[in-house]
Amino acid sequence: MSGALEGKIALVTGGTRGTGRGIATELGAAGATVYVTGRSSRAGRSEIDRPETIEETAERVTAAGGVGIPVRVDHLRAEEVAALAERIDREQGRLDILVNDIFGGDHLTEWDTPVWEHSLDNGLRLLHLAIDTHIITSHHVLPLLIKRPGGLVVEVTDGTTDYNAANYRLNTFYDLSKWSVIRLAFSQAHELAPHGGTAVALSPGWLRSEAMLDHYGVTEANWRDATAKVPHFVISETPAFTGRAVVALASDPDRARWNGRSLSSGGLAQVYGFTDVDGSRPDAWRYLVEVQDPDRPADATGYR
Repeated sequence: MSGALEGKIALVTGGTRGTGRGIATELGAAGATVYVTGRSSRAGRSEIDRPETIEETAERVTAAGGVGIPVRVDHLRAEEVAALAERIDREQGRLDILVNDIFGGDHLTEWDTPVWEHSLDNGLRLLHLAIDTHIITSHHVLPLLIKRPGGLVVEVTDGTTDYNAANYRLNTFYDLSKWSVIRLAFSQAHELAPHGGTAVALSPGWLRSEAMLDHYGVTEANWRDATAKVPHFVISETPAFTGRAVVALASDPDRARWNGRSLSSGGLAQVYGFTDVDGSRPDAWRYLVEVQDPDRPADATGYR
């Protein structure tokens, strides 16, 4: 896909690490100019207190072949998002791709805790980070995207419509946050269609993010060692896999066929033929339904 997005202008919110970093980097590899936003920069860390920064992501975008532009933005602050939109308009005059990847709520989640026992402050903060940020961003940025037909909005979430409809997602706050982003993509699809735009919800599979690798005490080089303790981690994927899904969507002249749909990295790989960095095509959500959830022995044969 090298050069497929040459001349395109993209914004990846929440691009500091994980899926956002993978998407931004792959957009850069396809030749795009990518604005990377987040709260963690070399000037200071966010409440998550991890070492990754938006500057590092922007540098990866540029090294991959694109142009990376880091902008420190708190997407809960409407005035900061408005200033970001004004800057993109001033510098580029348009926006072709918006990737809403903001979350940053994992540290607020009390897993498998009922709503009456879960911290209300933490739960509401999680919802603000997961939902308000996306809506504030869309409100200020979409006027740039509809300046010309063909714009793409990708709402990044966790889980597909089919999977989330049938499964309780860890607690009420987390469950609601991931459902809401899927519905947000559906709603925006209806509003963008008259302007020639496309909006989708996109879920990675079991992600080998920086935080996940640290949690399991492994690196990308030896990630399979984690399967000794967590066997189903065998289906995991890199952030680049979701990035390649976004590039495939953005490069598809017929991408409007997906408008309003809930998609996954693994599902799109079967359609577009891209692979993860190891040459495989992990189909995590099918694996979860057919192998992990029925409590069958971990075996990714036929799923990657």
